[in-house]
This record gives sequence, structure tokens and C-alpha cells, in this order.
Amino acid sequence: MRIVNANDVEELQWESPSGRFRGAGRQLSEALGREPDSTDLRKRHPFDVELARILPGTVPFPFHAHSAQWEFYHVVSGTGTVRDDSGTHAIGPGDTFLFKPGEAHQLASDAMSEIVLLVVADNPIGEACFYPDSGTWSVPLPDRQIIRGERTTYEDEL
Repeated sequence: MRIVNANDVEELQWESPSGRFRGAGRQLSEALGREPDSTDLRKRHPFDVELARILPGTVPFPFHAHSAQWEFYHVVSGTGTVRDDSGTHAIGPGDTFLFKPGEAHQLASDAMSEIVLLVVADNPIGEACFYPDSGTWSVPLPDRQIIRGERTTYEDEL
């Protein structure tokens, strides 16, 4: 057994080129030995756990739906909103919600409150992502690639 303290795990921060999307997180599963690029499920782990942080007044990612991935969220602290196909909903400490494959979602923190979430995802091999607002897809492209369409950037998603 391996024990890792989340406070000892390096926090990774990300930001899109224009700063429209940004966030931070501690990749707890990887700290416990998860190898995300492995196709061996014993090394890949059946799920991925992240302690995510959304800075005040920010959105970490565009409105999107995973093709095969399940995502579980638990709000540890702070307040914000979660958008789904039915609208935008307030969230706060203790709230827990789940998105199954094909359910579009987007999170945001309140202007004055950072939000901290525990995120658990199964991260299936070959996962693709659809962005309903722009009608575009993000797909993993292995060595053999057959695609049709125009290349776009993360910035174009809203």
C-alpha cells in the first residue's frame, strides 16, 4: 500500500493562451503511481482522482461532453455554478454530482470564491470530447490518422 498526502502533491496549473480558461489541480492518482498513457489497466488504474481548484471568477474548460468518460464531482469548499443541458445551477460545499458519457457540463467559480472539488473520472482509452457550443470535437489521434474538418483551438470553445 502507498499513502500520499494531497498537500505534498505538486499542484499543476493551466491556462488557455488568452486566459479565458484556467484552473489548477493535484493529480492524486498519478502520485499514487497511475500511468495515464499505459494500456495496462493495472498501471492505468480504473479511475483517476484529482483535487481540483478553480480560482475566483474563472472557468477551467469549455462546455463539453465526454464520449465515454464518467465524471464524479464533490465540492469540498467554495461556491460556484455548474452548467448542464438543463441550465446553470448553484453549487457549494457538500454538493455532489455526476456526469455520464454524453452529458455536457461546465463549472465556474463565483467571482469572490475559489472552489475546491474532488473529481473522480474513469478516463477510458480512446476518449473523445464534444463541444456543443461550437459543434467541434477533440479526439485522440494515434499514429494512423483519418480526420476531416478544420483544426481549431481551445480558445474557440465557449
